Amino acid sequence: MVQPGGRPVSPLAGGAPANEALRPFPRSILLTIFIGWISGILVVSQAWLLSRVITRVFLAGQGLAEVLPMLELLLAVLVGRAVAALAAEISAHAVAAGVKTRLRLSLVERLLALGPAFTRQERTGELALTALEGVEALEAYFGQYLPQLALAALVPITILSFVFPLDALTGAILLLTAPLIPLFLYLIGSASASLTRRQWQVLSRLSAHFLDTLQGLTTLKELGRSKDQVAVVGQISRRYRDATLGVLRVTFLSALVLEMVGTLSTAIVAVEISLRLLGGRLGYEQALFLLVLAPEFYLPLRTLGGRFHAGEAGVAAARRIEQILKTPLPVSRPARSNLPAAPWTIHFESVGYTYPGSEIPALRDVSFEISPGQRIALVGASGAGKSTLTRLLLGFSFPTGGCITVNGVDLAEISAQEWRRQIAWAPQTPYLFNDTLDANLRLARPNCSREEIESAACLAALDEVVHRLPDGFDTVIGERGTRLSGGESQRLSLARAFLKQAPILILDEPTAHLDPELEGRIQSIVDRLAEGRTVLTIAHRLETVRQADKILVLEGGRVVESGTHSQLEAQMGAYCKLLEAGLGG
Repeated sequence: MVQPGGRPVSPLAGGAPANEALRPFPRSILLTIFIGWISGILVVSQAWLLSRVITRVFLAGQGLAEVLPMLELLLAVLVGRAVAALAAEISAHAVAAGVKTRLRLSLVERLLALGPAFTRQERTGELALTALEGVEALEAYFGQYLPQLALAALVPITILSFVFPLDALTGAILLLTAPLIPLFLYLIGSASASLTRRQWQVLSRLSAHFLDTLQGLTTLKELGRSKDQVAVVGQISRRYRDATLGVLRVTFLSALVLEMVGTLSTAIVAVEISLRLLGGRLGYEQALFLLVLAPEFYLPLRTLGGRFHAGEAGVAAARRIEQILKTPLPVSRPARSNLPAAPWTIHFESVGYTYPGSEIPALRDVSFEISPGQRIALVGASGAGKSTLTRLLLGFSFPTGGCITVNGVDLAEISAQEWRRQIAWAPQTPYLFNDTLDANLRLARPNCSREEIESAACLAALDEVVHRLPDGFDTVIGERGTRLSGGESQRLSLARAFLKQAPILILDEPTAHLDPELEGRIQSIVDRLAEGRTVLTIAHRLETVRQADKILVLEGGRVVESGTHSQLEAQMGAYCKLLEAGLGG
């Protein structure tokens, strides 16, 4: 592939990801190239047999009986070329499919490893386009361009090895004119690469904006701004159209130039062969063999030009794929310690955290202890650091200062997967997938029985919702749970927590935004769920705060006050100001 300046590049510019993707398939790629090379040998055989048959029939006057063996051999060669072309295509597509599968898995694994701290800064539509269409676009590179790059060198060299012993002058002309095609490909590729990158960037923006529009359709309708978004989508679509037409113009220009160069080079060979044939310095069979072979000599180079443009979109997408694959993972040490035996005392020791790309710390020198079975409430204004603190406890990110210990063992040294098995998380707005109610509940424990699911639903007062749904637990609840109300979604989230049966519970104010009657029901469910568990709650309501064993007041990323409700009330400090403001945040 050619980038501006004409330097060949891997589809994943750093080279390493491409090598990783190709590592299991070197034999398949070599097989594809070998089959293509065999096809080149058959081309030479076809030219030789055709020239001999024509010479014997038209000059030697031989009949069908005399040339029939060679005609049969020529037919076998033609069939061999067709079979080789089919085999090479199958092999190339198998390589491309394998590489795409591995690359897509690597991309998804990297996104999962980067976690919410990374994805919260990205546009979902753009990431989805990269993982799907971006990886798909690489098929042309791995299945077409990469094998053709090797064949563009092997096949012409093979043909030259037959031409030079037969006629050095024709061989010299072929050798001198062959570099013209890569030269023009170099020049055109310099302009094409930047245009293709721009086309991919506009497509990414269009995909991301379109997904944002779909997800926010209710809000747009409510505010009467849907027509404005139609205009924005139309504007981006026109930019994508213009970028695509720019790429097509260069592609068609490239095809014209390469065909012209190939045709003119073939014409030069034909002229010099004809002049020497007429002058008696070259035999008819020899001249015919060289004339038939000349177009086949340039064909792999011209095909390379066409496949260059077919794979260039994949190279543009691969730059974004490479960027994601090279994004550093959250700073952590390898898991070296086993999870200590329960019960657990969790200790935050001078913990600080700064989000990537930000200069302002989200947490500064936070220290406190969570004892087994204790209820902790986090309160503070929006942006005080409450959600960041829970992300650190869940292991989505690791402190940039200080440490979190579990029974004296650094949390960074404990397997994140093993630690998260001990935590049930019930966010304020749980994410519900476009699947059945049963499948959404089984995310907490995939191998649980239907009886256990029914029991968890009953404990979370979700059973009455199940009876209302047309297919019960097998009802598809829609994207983001559109068939459920806000309170029902929260009950589903609590049912997941019941089902998981984890000893540590993290809650993000499950009674927020509910009417008083439903708030009371949810609160009683939460109380039942919290029995015998260590609970950390992001609290927005006074009733939740009063039930906590300890209240931590956060302000500007620091714990400025801690104690029980009555103790903090007596201090007349930051906590009292939050009470006057309705706790907020």
